[in-house]
Amino acid sequence: MATTDADVTSRDDQPYRDRRMSLAGHLMELRRRLMIAAIGLVVGMVIAFIVTDPVIDFLLRPIELVAGELGDDFTRLTYTGPTSAFDMRLRISFAIGIVLSAPVWLWQIWAYVMPGLTRREVRYTVGFMAAAIPLFFGGCVVAVMLLPNVLLVMASFVPDAQFASQFYESSGYYDFVFKMITIVGIAFVLPVFLVALNLAGVVDGRAVLKGWRPAFVIALVFGMLASPPADMVTMLILAVILFALYMAAAVVCLAFDRRKRKRDPELAP
Repeated sequence: MATTDADVTSRDDQPYRDRRMSLAGHLMELRRRLMIAAIGLVVGMVIAFIVTDPVIDFLLRPIELVAGELGDDFTRLTYTGPTSAFDMRLRISFAIGIVLSAPVWLWQIWAYVMPGLTRREVRYTVGFMAAAIPLFFGGCVVAVMLLPNVLLVMASFVPDAQFASQFYESSGYYDFVFKMITIVGIAFVLPVFLVALNLAGVVDGRAVLKGWRPAFVIALVFGMLASPPADMVTMLILAVILFALYMAAAVVCLAFDRRKRKRDPELAP
């Protein structure tokens, strides 16, 4: 017996798993998932605490570059309190622990939500994650590559005086680096949300494409906010990359709209 498009559509709209639970059962399941995720995070933090030395060396490289460019032997990372060094290692361990334990807590979230999703939603979610994760880490790599240039531009404003030197306080420097990496990484994922909205029928590809002018302005504004005020190079690089990702999302949305119209001619304008 041949399978019709209606049969396929019907199966796609059915829950991925037919699993009914009471409210108390859902709460117990949520508690169990959170406990497993927390244990994974603690294990990841313990492992990360052991390997914080290479991470700190990596964070010191941009400072070494600034010191070399300025010819200033006093440019360095400073710890201003008795527990500052330990606090920095602990915060780095937490950030790395989240990354290392990501397979654990992501799977716990997925396993908790998946029974309530339809088969179509499961496929969309898998596609979303497959695109979002590489883009996020790609944004993190771009931020790391731009970081030395940002520090150099900011250090150029240090007065050329006998008693003036550039010092980086450990907690402030850590916050600056990881905030920049996180913000740029999240910005790289935003075009994927446009595609998700298109798949959900909220926006169509033509609307996304027509919005290229506001998108270009927003990309410039974001580049300006994510980079120091005087660093035009970093601002332009971020803006161009974000705008290119926006246009790529528009092309993907148009392709999905075309496939939808072929499957259902009534959707054609």
